Amino acid sequence: MEPERRNTATEFSYILHRQGSDDSVEAHAFDDIKSLIKNDSGAKSDSLSSLPQAAFNYINSIVGSGVIGIPYAFHKAGFGLGLLLLIIVAYVTDYSLILMVRCGHISGRFSYPGVMEAAYGKWGYYLLSILQFTYPFLAMISYNVVVGDTLSKVLVRFMPSWGNSMGAVRAAVVFVVTACIITPLCLYKNVSRLARASFLSLVCVVFILFAVMCKLISGEYNVVPDTENSWEFANSDIIPATGVMAFAFMCHHNTFIVYQSMRNASLERWEKVTHISLTFAWSVAALFGIAGYAMFRGLSQGDLLENFCWTDDLMNFCRVLFSFSILLTFPFECFVSREIVKTQLQRFVSSEPPDLDKEKDPSQQTEDNDRHSVVITLTIIFLAFIISPMTDCLGSVLELNGLLAAFPLAYVLPGLAFIQLEPHSLYSREKMPAVALVTFGVIFTIAGVAVLIPDLSNNDCKSDVVMSYCKNESQIVDNVTLSANP
Repeated sequence: MEPERRNTATEFSYILHRQGSDDSVEAHAFDDIKSLIKNDSGAKSDSLSSLPQAAFNYINSIVGSGVIGIPYAFHKAGFGLGLLLLIIVAYVTDYSLILMVRCGHISGRFSYPGVMEAAYGKWGYYLLSILQFTYPFLAMISYNVVVGDTLSKVLVRFMPSWGNSMGAVRAAVVFVVTACIITPLCLYKNVSRLARASFLSLVCVVFILFAVMCKLISGEYNVVPDTENSWEFANSDIIPATGVMAFAFMCHHNTFIVYQSMRNASLERWEKVTHISLTFAWSVAALFGIAGYAMFRGLSQGDLLENFCWTDDLMNFCRVLFSFSILLTFPFECFVSREIVKTQLQRFVSSEPPDLDKEKDPSQQTEDNDRHSVVITLTIIFLAFIISPMTDCLGSVLELNGLLAAFPLAYVLPGLAFIQLEPHSLYSREKMPAVALVTFGVIFTIAGVAVLIPDLSNNDCKSDVVMSYCKNESQIVDNVTLSANP
């Protein structure tokens, strides 16, 4: 049965009332700055986050591992069209994030699952749950791919003889990291201590961007040869390129967490936070894309770090840094997947429906470490581990996750929820942008299924070869295939 809807004015008063409660703030606010300075006793914060702090928190949730795939997206779509697509995806994402909070005000349900259940009942909630499980699970697989590819290159740099069997080295790296680092972190009892991971991840990404820009300015990779489609304005692979970009901007699962952490929250202030955050995130993604593509053009890989020579020690340090950052991020994806599975099991076993009125921040959860949680966690980690060796191409995983999960979560479902909840007619001025948003998401999702999945085995990934422009690398890394010029 659908809950009773509140009107906007009533709901705004409700939000102001919530902001006056310290208990509500402490339990549900999301603020990385306060998490960094919060003591272990968990003392209550005196105030909610300001507008700049909320924007910083949102930037943390947007800028992540997806940005290293932007040069690959430019390669797929063409440089000019790729840059244009990046602007379009950022603009559409900005609109969808604002739309979600509007849906929260209309329905009185300030969580993504609550909004979907208010709009479409239990079936909307179940559909969202499937997609919310799929997105972090595929992200976990992509993290395994990145860790296996990047750390194996660093190991071979210091132990060249291991270059004889890169596949075995990659598998061993993923196994050791999964057993010794990922699993203990995902089973950690007090996960609130990992809240600073998003801040550290942002620092790592900014440092890697600085290193990439230094490599571009130094001209060290000017020896990279041009290909037939270098600097073409447009190529035909628009669908996979847009999927990578959608993955890079995906942050909708944190929308209500950040919104409820704001001081004097309102739609007007939320629009400012969203505009600031998306502008910064677009700037970082565009810089990665332009710098990476300018150096490698048609040879750009799904993982930008794969393009740099294995003997480049600065970029080897970036590889280690990037692996470190995503290993700290991995538990949060696992927590989300596990909580969705647990919630669904509880919903089927118990007659009591879950609380969908408040978005839960994974960084603030306390792991109860009961047997069911341990079993579910280990099962999810094991499935991600055995699936990840099926591909060593990050680009393919980013494309899949972007088109099959990020597009529906970021564009289709928020638009559908607004269309259902907003009282005006379908063809009204208020609803037509939402209709366009849904159309945009549906077209790319269907096209992604039709185009991408049959073409997964036909890609130009070169994860285990020494790129041809690394002249002396084949002498240092023994018996590793040297990539021919395309």
